[in-house]
Amino acid sequence: MNRTAALTLIATIITANFPALARDERLMFPVGAALNTAAAQDKLDRGVRLYFGEQKHPKPVANLGEWATNKKTNAFNKSDQEACEWVFLSAVLELQERARKQGGDAVINIKSNYKNTETNSTTEYMCGAGNIMAGVALKGTVVKLGAK
Repeated sequence: MNRTAALTLIATIITANFPALARDERLMFPVGAALNTAAAQDKLDRGVRLYFGEQKHPKPVANLGEWATNKKTNAFNKSDQEACEWVFLSAVLELQERARKQGGDAVINIKSNYKNTETNSTTEYMCGAGNIMAGVALKGTVVKLGAK
């Protein structure tokens, strides 16, 4: 076998094995832990409140629509939890930004929606963790709340 054919065969074998090396685990992590990281404490907008799942909230005086976010981050050289908390914060910040743009002061009924698998929890969010990327998809309803 000539050198070109041998290299082509090796490249084909390596490429065929990449899907076996890929990892896409769906993990659940606590919302509270992610919201209490130093980065979250520094960046979250306290003027836009967040309510996850069926968490109780004041009655909205205006419903400004359901919005979704789908964020990814580099997970290289990070633990799954560290990467997932970082990308979760990014997704939550995007929901808060949307609420401000729409004139809302809260996002209610926030649910995970990773790869269109909806997870409704007051205490946990779903994160897709891979070898080099992590992702969080959230959706929630932007509202203007009544009395606080």
